[in-house]
Amino acid sequence: MTEAIFIVFASPIFALVLGLLIGSFLNVVVVRLPQKKSIVFPPSQCTSCKAKIRWWDNIPVVSYIFLLGKCRNCRKKISFRYPVIELLTGLLFLTARIRFGWSPLLFIHDWPFLALLVAITFIDLEHRIIPDSLSLGGLVLGLTTSWFVPSFGLSSALIGAGVGFGVFYLLAWGYEKYSGVMGLGGGDIKLLAMLGSFVGLGGVYATILIASVFGSLIGIGWGLVTGKKGLMKVSIPFGPFLVFGALYYYFLGEIYWFQFTNPI
Repeated sequence: MTEAIFIVFASPIFALVLGLLIGSFLNVVVVRLPQKKSIVFPPSQCTSCKAKIRWWDNIPVVSYIFLLGKCRNCRKKISFRYPVIELLTGLLFLTARIRFGWSPLLFIHDWPFLALLVAITFIDLEHRIIPDSLSLGGLVLGLTTSWFVPSFGLSSALIGAGVGFGVFYLLAWGYEKYSGVMGLGGGDIKLLAMLGSFVGLGGVYATILIASVFGSLIGIGWGLVTGKKGLMKVSIPFGPFLVFGALYYYFLGEIYWFQFTNPI
């Protein structure tokens, strides 16, 4: 019996299903946390008519497809963001399970980290803020669980967090002095400190470079498409780019990062 339970919990299918369920909860976090509302009470409800969502209408991805993306009660459209967050979280959980293998660390370190990144990304995209409860809470999580990560440890987490915070603080100060506008918010600085506690010094370097390259390309492209003058003043949320850079390093590691920086 014990062996059967272990097989279930250790299977990739469990990782995917758990990720889908956590993704459903993250939808609540993304909607309510920026509004400073409880993420526990009231239970899930339609954002339009406030009708309580029954469990059979709250099955990740499946219910959205079955209901054709509409509330059963008022028939108003449900944002496509909901199944995207659920599916993305499920795939990230599955990727972590395959990439790192099964261990209790998935439950206390890897999966919580990925869930935080999903919530931070979508909140920053929609509201241009990164709540301290997520970034600083993630920083505490990274530092406290780093003890148990093989060949990493608390020292690597502390160095990564400290350098991440310090580098971005200096960059934000310099950018503001040069351009006269705030290019990086405090949320981005705290986010990089959090990311550093999970990916270490090398990961901070990779995250900044990857995020800067893709952020610049998207920012310039957005400025050209919208016809805005003064590309230095084009405002786009930088948090999602930091998350992308950190995920690249987190999953692909130093080998593929070396190939990225030495494309020969």
